[in-house]
Amino acid sequence: MSITDASTTNDAPSSWHAWRAARRQRVTGPQGDLALVSTVWLPDGTEPDLDAVLVGQPASVVATAVHRKDLDTGAPEHGYRLWDAESPANRSFVEVPVFPYDPAWRITAHFTPAEPGRTIPYEHLRDAAGATRDLVVPGDITATIDGRSYTLSAFDDDGTLLLVFGDPTNRSTDDADRTYGTGRFLFVERPAGSSTGEESDVVLDFNQAFVPPCGFSDQYNCPLPPFQNRLHVPVHAGERYVAHQA
Repeated sequence: MSITDASTTNDAPSSWHAWRAARRQRVTGPQGDLALVSTVWLPDGTEPDLDAVLVGQPASVVATAVHRKDLDTGAPEHGYRLWDAESPANRSFVEVPVFPYDPAWRITAHFTPAEPGRTIPYEHLRDAAGATRDLVVPGDITATIDGRSYTLSAFDDDGTLLLVFGDPTNRSTDDADRTYGTGRFLFVERPAGSSTGEESDVVLDFNQAFVPPCGFSDQYNCPLPPFQNRLHVPVHAGERYVAHQA
């Protein structure tokens, strides 16, 4: 039985199976993570002409605008992305193997809000070594994982807490144990109707840990786990890596 086969047993909750199906739909869609084929940053003061960049492209390609702040000056930078529903990555994609569902990896933690505007520097995969981008971190998440106490930092992703974490499986050379090399992502479950300005218990369901976008396309620039988010114990839960046809 493969890892993926083992994960489809009937003892896993229906919500987890629905999450897996939604994840596959998200990454394989026309503007899913596998479809991103190009990211172009333009000279200062230039904004993209999306109609112009599509000239000569196949009908399967769409263009979207993208922006960020310059690492040195903080000035806005503009660019565009090209998405191809028929990208080589989409055509060769097989699956995202997952660990079997394990209720022990659904952990109750506690969120304590910070002062508004608090930021933490995150290194990003494709920035120069040592360069950081400050991301807003609304508060601290305290959790006990395998007997060790952690104070974790999750940043604000459009109103949702997103945890970028690492663990020893990222470095494993054992194919039955390994996960994506730079770490994984996890959305933090908050009580219904609560906000990141409120103290509350939260849930870290590592069964829904997922491979970041940069695991599907080298055109993404993903944040890396900060030191405080690097766990000592292997997290045998959630998505593992992206599998393509040989």
